[in-house]
Amino acid sequence: MSQREDLLAGARRCLVEKGYAKTTARDIAAASGAHLASIGYHFGSKDALMSAAVLEASGEWGDVFERAVRASRAEAPQDRIRVLLTSLLETLPEQRELLVASVQAFGQAQFDEPMRTALAAGIDEGRRELAALILDVPSDGLDPATVAGVGSMVYNLVTGYVLQYLMEPDSLPTAEQALEGLRALTRGR
Repeated sequence: MSQREDLLAGARRCLVEKGYAKTTARDIAAASGAHLASIGYHFGSKDALMSAAVLEASGEWGDVFERAVRASRAEAPQDRIRVLLTSLLETLPEQRELLVASVQAFGQAQFDEPMRTALAAGIDEGRRELAALILDVPSDGLDPATVAGVGSMVYNLVTGYVLQYLMEPDSLPTAEQALEGLRALTRGR
């Protein structure tokens, strides 16, 4: 592994063990076996490294959903969203530490413009990829309206259930209950 990769791995360990807010640059250096100054060299700042670690870990978690949807061979968007929601709800408990760190990162980003920009770019990519996954189309072929509509809706379902899980894990619906709720809203009931 390169020193940059070691730093990312160390930052991810610290995210899980200490959380975003309590991790120091020294913690990351110790966890990665790298020199403290290498954080600035490779990432510019500890916060930029932590942001990269959150985005990398979140991307890997997103890959779990993608694999589940693709493996299901579901064709219709309503079937694909069912698989995605099922995968999301099943994996929340094992991702708790990452989810807490992600929420902390989003809060911190309001006071750090480069971090906010990086996380916003990650959200944009996430919305595009989620829309492509649910519609079963290449992400580069999506128009902005589809990304804003489908991508944002799916992204908001994911992040909403993440926050709900962190506050009150036992209150989450099943995937079928969530889909029935969406159907009721779109029927106008």
